Amino acid sequence: MERECCWDREVIELADCPEIGAGEEDLLVSKRQRNLDKCSDCHRFLTDLARLSDENNPLAPILTDLLAEFRHQKTQIQSLVSFLDNKTLEIRFLHELGYVLQSSVDLDEVLSVALTAITAGKGFGMNRAFLLLCDREDGLLKGYLGLGPRNLEEASRVWNEIIQSDMDLQTLAQNFRLNKLSSERAKFHDVLEQLTVPLSNKDHILVKTLDGKRPVLVEGAFQHPDVPPELARLLGVDAFLAMPLISRNRRVGMIIADNCITHRTITEEDMHSLETFSFPVAFAIERASLYDKLHVELERVTEAGKKLKEQQELIVRMENMALVGRITSSIAHSVRNPLMIIGGFARSMLKNSPATDSRRTFIESIVAETRQLEGVLDEILNYSDSLYPTRDFWDVNQLVETALHDTADVLTAHGYATFYSPGIDLPHVYIDFKQLSNCVRTVLHNDITGIGADRSISINSQCGDDCVILTIEDRSRHISQAELDHLLVPFSETRELGAGLGLALCKTMLEKQGIPFVAEAEAFDGIRYTITLPTRKEEQT
Repeated sequence: MERECCWDREVIELADCPEIGAGEEDLLVSKRQRNLDKCSDCHRFLTDLARLSDENNPLAPILTDLLAEFRHQKTQIQSLVSFLDNKTLEIRFLHELGYVLQSSVDLDEVLSVALTAITAGKGFGMNRAFLLLCDREDGLLKGYLGLGPRNLEEASRVWNEIIQSDMDLQTLAQNFRLNKLSSERAKFHDVLEQLTVPLSNKDHILVKTLDGKRPVLVEGAFQHPDVPPELARLLGVDAFLAMPLISRNRRVGMIIADNCITHRTITEEDMHSLETFSFPVAFAIERASLYDKLHVELERVTEAGKKLKEQQELIVRMENMALVGRITSSIAHSVRNPLMIIGGFARSMLKNSPATDSRRTFIESIVAETRQLEGVLDEILNYSDSLYPTRDFWDVNQLVETALHDTADVLTAHGYATFYSPGIDLPHVYIDFKQLSNCVRTVLHNDITGIGADRSISINSQCGDDCVILTIEDRSRHISQAELDHLLVPFSETRELGAGLGLALCKTMLEKQGIPFVAEAEAFDGIRYTITLPTRKEEQT
């Protein structure tokens, strides 16, 4: 039999084998390697094998079986090599991705890396991805970020840019975070708003997937019995992958990925690869979220500590000033009486002495020095009065009108309306005018949070049993009685540390004068302050 194939020749020419191409010249002198690599696919060899079968050569069936098995083994080896190559690339990719996720505590950076990895050709190669995060306070699964093209034209432009720039995954993610994060969030704003599902809706496919902690590949979404029609219409694809993000059995969120442009089939291999990827992503997102919360709390505590320190220093200064006031007042009163006597005698002597009296010069000097000392004492007493409570009888209506006049500009600027109903023929009250005026202004300027729509303050004064009752109703503030009681205790823990300290100081200041200060929080009517002012000196403690 004349053979067409060169399988039995040790050395051949390039034209002798149609399967050998440029760059494979080493096969021309290697019979064994040529037989293994080329003969199984060579039509000349197959022709020779067919002739052997026609001639009933006993080797023909054996060679045919060996050739079939060889081809099968060769296909399996090629498939295995391809699989190993893909896994090697995947491991390198996950290693690069894991390094970024482990080293970053910036939430936007983590999310940028995660979504870029899903949609980049150098990553998992999905066309589009949406990230949903769990909001435990509101009990919602909320759409947070989307990435990918919305149409074929945008896809072609973006993919061409990526190919031309030839950036690695980390550079792509950094570029996305710096240049495209806000625009992508705005681009998918309408979709993200509708990708919000109550976590209590256990029948919804996204919540079921999240609770099941396993990925779900949805195919035939428009006819799928578990997929709400509005979700299928929103995504606009017939197949998508829902990947839950779970960290230490805690539900972090979910990734929805699809191929809305190429419509490439999402395989089980894609799902398993993304599942492996989801674990470090979930952990990184949770860690970054906790870091952000910790940073906010640290700033709040730092600011609260600063306020607390300032207020403690203020209290210490006030106590020191009160002590100084008591000492200076005591000394001034002790000196003032003999000084007044000396000055009175000196002025009387000066009045009755003739101009020619040789002692007149000395008397005039005594009068001048006494007047100077009296001025010094007046300054000391005025200063000590501002530090230490000095009570006297005052007109409460005059006090309130003065306080309203002093605070009118600030209240008007903040949109407040004030109404005052003064009592008629009220007796004078025994108070420290300055301290009570300060308390009224503090109530009008209080720093309690929770401002409502009705910004009005009503003040009323009326006569009681041996007292005058001053009532201030602030309808703009809405807090609970428990919170208000905390605000009346200096440095107690409130929603914002230090808020309402002025009210606590007012209460303490008035109680030192024996004046009750009551603050009541009403559910829908704001806060009512009641100050009971004594009209008798005996009521002071």
